[in-house]
Amino acid sequence: MTHAIDARLQELGLTLPDAPAPAANYVPFVISGQHVYVSGQVSMGANGLITGKLGADLSTEQGAEAARACALSLLAQCKKAMGGDWAKLARVVKLTGFVNCTADFTDQPKVINGASDLFVELLGDAGRHARSAVGAPSLPLGVAVEIEAIFELA
Repeated sequence: MTHAIDARLQELGLTLPDAPAPAANYVPFVISGQHVYVSGQVSMGANGLITGKLGADLSTEQGAEAARACALSLLAQCKKAMGGDWAKLARVVKLTGFVNCTADFTDQPKVINGASDLFVELLGDAGRHARSAVGAPSLPLGVAVEIEAIFELA
């Protein structure tokens, strides 16, 4: 899977961002046994934070793009945790996605699909995972989406 992930990213015209440093008193990931637990990654694009509230300022499609950006940051953290060796990645186990949205917004799953779909595009069946998609009245720094993940090591 080592070169396949990099090749697939290139095919899709995507590059992983640098693994973001933690913004407070926590670590970006923890390895415990055969799992990498990655702290929540906020939606960040080429021009900085992707902010806004679904159901008010952003469409579901824009939210899905924000979730996709979170997925790229999650992968960057996972790659860093594995010392850059994709061969150590067995699968994506679980995502927990938080969507900054209005009280009447109900398409949280469609937003988090932006991340889920990317993992399947890149990893095939190894990208299929358990998941939660939760609405929140606000998220740190006003970001649109935050997602945390658990990866299994080979």
